Amino acid sequence: MPTSTWFRLNVAKRERVLEVAMREFGENGYSTGSLNTIAREAGIAKGSLFQYFSDKLEFYAFVCDEASRRVREEMERRIARVDFEQSFDEWLFDVLCDWTEYMADHPLERGVTAATNFELDNSVRSVVRDTANQHYLQVIHPTLKLWRERGEIREDADLAVLATWLMTILPFLALAPYYDGLDPIHDLRGRTPAEQRPVVRQLISGFRPIFAPAK
Repeated sequence: MPTSTWFRLNVAKRERVLEVAMREFGENGYSTGSLNTIAREAGIAKGSLFQYFSDKLEFYAFVCDEASRRVREEMERRIARVDFEQSFDEWLFDVLCDWTEYMADHPLERGVTAATNFELDNSVRSVVRDTANQHYLQVIHPTLKLWRERGEIREDADLAVLATWLMTILPFLALAPYYDGLDPIHDLRGRTPAEQRPVVRQLISGFRPIFAPAK
């Protein structure tokens, strides 16, 4: 957690530090992300960072958590606008398309998502991934239960398997269009959100047998 000094900063300065840190860590990860660069571009002394956070890892973990929180809250707003009267697979298609559009429009959050997923240091990755995973699951678990209660997911479907699939597919769709080597099958690299839509449809159709009620 940040120190009380961090919370006493004016909102504009906090936002500036966070924006710069998201860009630096998103582009360079934890190990090579530079506190000197963050301090310089945020217009503060490097020593000030250690008045806000105890060390680099705490700072990095806070930045990752903040990015994950922003992504979750925006996706919750978007999900609330999606038509719940359609079938689960059509609803899921709309939500995943919203997800790809969000990631296309938010390079800072996308960069931090990449940093948390690509981090090589196991001890660092476990800290930031544990937090990010909780943000994902706060949305995934209750949503899957809701759709099963509505009869759109069959009673014997394993919701843990569905949650695992979603936890895998969300980072894939967020990152594969922007980073080399992540998608050797569907060729998402460089595709716009509109061009990603047929792949999203294909992925849902491929997994539909594990959740679709019998007709």
